[in-house]
Amino acid sequence: MTIKQFKKQQSSDVNKNEAKQEGANKNPPQVKFVTITERNEFQRVDNFLISLLKGVPKSKIYRIIRKGEVRINKKRCKPETKLVLEDIVRIPPVFGVDEAKAKAIVSVSLLNFLDTAIIYEDKSLLVINKPAGLAVHGGSGISYGLIEALRKRYPETQFLELVHRLDRDTSGCILVAKKRSALRCFHQQFRDDEVNKIYHLAVHGKWQKHRKCVDAPLKKNELKSGERIVVVHQEGKKSRTNFKILSLSEHFTLVEAKPITGRTHQIRVHAAFSGCPIVGDEKYIPKEGVALNGMGKARLMLHAKEIHFKLPTGEKVSFEAPYDDAFKGNLNAMKLDFSLD
Repeated sequence: MTIKQFKKQQSSDVNKNEAKQEGANKNPPQVKFVTITERNEFQRVDNFLISLLKGVPKSKIYRIIRKGEVRINKKRCKPETKLVLEDIVRIPPVFGVDEAKAKAIVSVSLLNFLDTAIIYEDKSLLVINKPAGLAVHGGSGISYGLIEALRKRYPETQFLELVHRLDRDTSGCILVAKKRSALRCFHQQFRDDEVNKIYHLAVHGKWQKHRKCVDAPLKKNELKSGERIVVVHQEGKKSRTNFKILSLSEHFTLVEAKPITGRTHQIRVHAAFSGCPIVGDEKYIPKEGVALNGMGKARLMLHAKEIHFKLPTGEKVSFEAPYDDAFKGNLNAMKLDFSLD
C-alpha cells in the first residue's frame, strides 16, 4: 500500500465512523461493568479510563473518580490505584465518548496486508514491517493506526501494546508486545540502551565520508503556525547518531544510521543539520537551497531496517525488514545501489 492509498482509505473510514456516531448519539450512555484482563492488568485506573473513554476530557475523568462514581469491586478508588486481573470496574454513564474513535472501522485490505507484514511472531511478541503512511496509533484526525488494526486482526489476544514508535511516514521494524510482562521486559531494555536499531535513509546531496557521527543536542520547538518541530539547540537534550555511507550517486546518498540516543525525529534532524536532508522529508528539507532533482514528491525515504534485542527468555535476536516496492523504486530513480538489501 502507498501513502495515498492509506490516506484515501482513512478518509473513507472517518466518514463511515461519523455516520455511525450520529446513530449512537440517539442512545444515552449506560453504566458499564468491565472485567480486567491481562491487557490492563497493573495499569493505573486513570490511564485505563483515559484509553477507554475516547474523547472525554481528562478533567472529567478525574472528577468522576474523585466523586466515587468509578468503583473497583464496589469500592471507591484513587486515580493511581493499580488494576488487578479479574477486577470489576464500574464506569458511570459518561456523555462525550467518541464512539467513532473507540470502535474504528479498519479496512479489510489493511487487515489482509498485515498478514504479509509480519516478520516474526511468538506468544509474547509481534515484529511488524510497518508500511509508510500508516500511523502507529489513531488520534489527531486519524481514525485508526497500526495498533488498532492489529487488535482487530487479533481479537482473541487480550493484550497488544506498542513497545516503541515510528513516525507515520517511516517504514520498517516495529515491536508489539502480546503480554504485559513482555512489554515491561522490552521497555527495560530500551531504558538500559540494550536495543540496537539500524535505519536506512536516502538523502539529498553527497554525504561527506568523514562525517561518521553527528553529536548535536535537540530541542522540541513550536512555530508561530502551531507546527511542532525539533531543532538543534545548545539547550536541547544530548543526541548522537552514527552514520555510514552505503551507496552514492550524482545527487543522492544511501546512508545507514545508528541512533545512540532516542530523541524525537533524531535521524531526520541530524541528517538535515549535516546538509543532507532526507528525501521526501517535507518537515525538515529547507524551503530554499536544496535541489530536489526530480524527487520532490517522493515518500519519506527513511526505513527502520534492523532491530537487535533480547527476548523475555534472554535469547539475543535480530530482525530485518526488507524495503517495500515504493522505496526500491525511488532508490532506482536516484541511481542508488541497494543490491545488498
